[in-house]
Amino acid sequence: MSIQEDLKAQIVNCSNPSELTRTLFQFMEEHGNTNYDESVTQLQHALQCAGLAKTDALGDAAITAALFHDIGHLLVNEHDGQSEFLQQDMNHEEAGAKFLSEWFPLAVTEPIRLHVAAKRYLCSTDTTYYERLSDSSKRSFELQGGGFSAGELQEIERNEYLEIAVQLRRFDDLAKVAGKPVSPIENFTQCVIHCLQ
Repeated sequence: MSIQEDLKAQIVNCSNPSELTRTLFQFMEEHGNTNYDESVTQLQHALQCAGLAKTDALGDAAITAALFHDIGHLLVNEHDGQSEFLQQDMNHEEAGAKFLSEWFPLAVTEPIRLHVAAKRYLCSTDTTYYERLSDSSKRSFELQGGGFSAGELQEIERNEYLEIAVQLRRFDDLAKVAGKPVSPIENFTQCVIHCLQ
């Protein structure tokens, strides 16, 4: 049974939103102690990102998207302990958004799906943005398609979730501070429960 299948089976057995939320949190705690970025674990990164969204009072959907934006890395077992790490694009943003779409609305899953595209968008529209990326983000940028063409820019600019995806991307970039104190994942319980459909 794959990681995704196992998690889905656990979620299907949940009897209420609180239990479903706890199951997702337990999954992140069990699998998130791996590294994708060089500075923080995937769990630390998620908590820092969600904390930034909460500080900016962006609302439950944005906070939940920030918390789960990289859950796809965990679902496809993508981390620096794997020999093929950053050898190919595993489309973690699509994997995460698709998996969560059964329980969460587009206001949560679409910014997750777009957060990689938002990096490509920012690299294409801000000449200084690329230089501010972490080393792992620079390495993955080319794997993920590099800069956008004019046609791709026009297409993404029509997406109603682009603005929040760009904000999520900026949080993503800032949420890589080694040793930064973070709130316990349980502090985001109500945000997540409010977003469940």
